[in-house]
Amino acid sequence: METLIANNNLKVQVNNRQILSIALPITFAILIPQLNLLINSIFLGRVSEEALGSAGITGVFYLIFAVAGNGLNNAMQTVFSRYAGAGRPENFNTILTQGIRISLQLATVWILFTWFIAPFIMQAASDPKTYPAEMSFLRIRIFGLPFLYLFQMGNAFLVASLNSRYMMIGFICEALVNILFDYLLIFGKLGFPAMGFNGAAVASVIAEISGFITVLVVLNITGLKKKYELIKNFTFSKVISKEISKVALPLVLQYLISVSTWLLFFLLIASKDNDSKAISNIMRNVFGLAGVFVWAFASTSNTMVGNLMGQKREDLVIKAITKITGWSFLFAVIICGLLNLFPEFFFRIFGQSETFVQKAISVVRMVSLGILFLSIANIWLNGVTGTGKTRVNLMIEIVAITLYLVHTWYFMKINYISLAVAWSNEFVYWTVIFTMAFVYLKSGKWKTNLSA
Repeated sequence: METLIANNNLKVQVNNRQILSIALPITFAILIPQLNLLINSIFLGRVSEEALGSAGITGVFYLIFAVAGNGLNNAMQTVFSRYAGAGRPENFNTILTQGIRISLQLATVWILFTWFIAPFIMQAASDPKTYPAEMSFLRIRIFGLPFLYLFQMGNAFLVASLNSRYMMIGFICEALVNILFDYLLIFGKLGFPAMGFNGAAVASVIAEISGFITVLVVLNITGLKKKYELIKNFTFSKVISKEISKVALPLVLQYLISVSTWLLFFLLIASKDNDSKAISNIMRNVFGLAGVFVWAFASTSNTMVGNLMGQKREDLVIKAITKITGWSFLFAVIICGLLNLFPEFFFRIFGQSETFVQKAISVVRMVSLGILFLSIANIWLNGVTGTGKTRVNLMIEIVAITLYLVHTWYFMKINYISLAVAWSNEFVYWTVIFTMAFVYLKSGKWKTNLSA
């Protein structure tokens, strides 16, 4: 393993090689935990269909808090990239330590919320038969959150410092630990207790701790910690903390609103039948797997735009976003194509009946359409993030979510046609996201010499 970065120049270039050098390591890093979630669902599908359905609701609930951290992570990436583009890496330690402080405070709030407030929400919304198991799972699962946030902080630094290739190490380690303990704790193998549904929660917490430890080891072994004097001084910086918070708060709210709405969608699905719950949990995995490349290119868009803003090369921003969009859409087409050519093979790995598989196929067709629009819209939305104008991100999210909710409520409660039609809400959501982000970025109002 390299011990030092050979190139001290952190200014990005707008070309395909630069885009892929950032995006592909992120892709493989994100792919590992998504495969992990998929294997988790495969294990639970063999416990019972009820466990598979409950995994969908608890997974989305935890995802709310995970993506709140992702909002902070994206803000950190934006701030890191701005300083990298400006040639000021001496500020990396201060940025990282302020991010660590904010992330731990945020994680503490979510742990308290899950233990003392979430039970009232889940009890009112969940199936009475599955509520005790789901709440027990969440009270265990939430203790992995601080380690997840710290892991995300380290990854934000690696991406912004153009060292995304090292991210794979932490994700691979985390995934292997999770798969191992899923097997041992769900089914009670090699002398471990058979914990069933809760075994998946304990395994995930252990895995997130291992991911955090691994990223610390990576920073030390590669010499990055020494080179940039990371985690050396935890002195509070009002200026940097304010800068991070200004970018992060709208993003955290944006992600909370987005995934909370997705939780509502899953709760509405829970009122239908076990098949619908189980199919929708699998669709969550489909979005995760097919969206791996999209999220990687979206992160690349954030990083490159932030870096170009730091370089004062705003004239290259639209060009960069357009190039990244092309790559994102290409990979989405390939993944969705394979998924639609062989849907029976994909669904049968969950150990469900032929009837289940046939019912699920129509849903995956609709979800694929949503993924194609996601592959375009998310790049442009993260381009807005990279400019630092995250209040615009929040405004876009509010408009898109409003239309998403109207569509969801109509096709779930007023005029329920099928589960596939209900999932068409993703198509509506990403179409609105793209339209608004595209119009804003093309307007040029994000440029530093103009008001936001």
